Amino acid sequence: MSQSVSAGAARMRTLDLAYTALFAVLIAVCAWVSIPVPKPLVPFTMQTFGVFAAMMCLGGRRGLCSVAVYLLLGAVGLPVFSGFRGGLGVLLDTTGGYLLGFVALALVYWFLTSRFGDAMPVQVAACAAGLAVCYTFGTAWFVFLYVSEIRVWDALCWCVFPFLIPDAVKLSLAVLLSRRVSGMMK
Repeated sequence: MSQSVSAGAARMRTLDLAYTALFAVLIAVCAWVSIPVPKPLVPFTMQTFGVFAAMMCLGGRRGLCSVAVYLLLGAVGLPVFSGFRGGLGVLLDTTGGYLLGFVALALVYWFLTSRFGDAMPVQVAACAAGLAVCYTFGTAWFVFLYVSEIRVWDALCWCVFPFLIPDAVKLSLAVLLSRRVSGMMK
């Protein structure tokens, strides 16, 4: 009996690794779906859909691992970020705060769903709250790098307000995806 339990636990760890890798790849592919904009603005991508999908399909812990794997792949130079870019320089650039903010989004999601359950309204609220933290972190990073050149209001107008409706649509798409695959991913 203990052999079957350990085989089941090993299978679950293998599935966890496979799902984590799958959603890290999904986030990367979503980053490549991009509408370029002039620097220093934040490009329109599908990355937040990938992050929302990872959270809602995998849960907080495995979703956070997917985001971390994605960022580590990009940090070591693989071209997983928008515009097929990679490297630590992308994370340290003006829009890197939004990428690193995905970790904050995942942590907020994990905290809220572990505290209040994983019902769909809680998941949606946790994603929205996490996105607000991501926006805050990314905007603070953006302003910090342009200390004397930009006001917070300008940064919000460039980097947050144009993304509110598209990110709401991406969250809705992630809800649809998670409803379709949630039974298969457990």
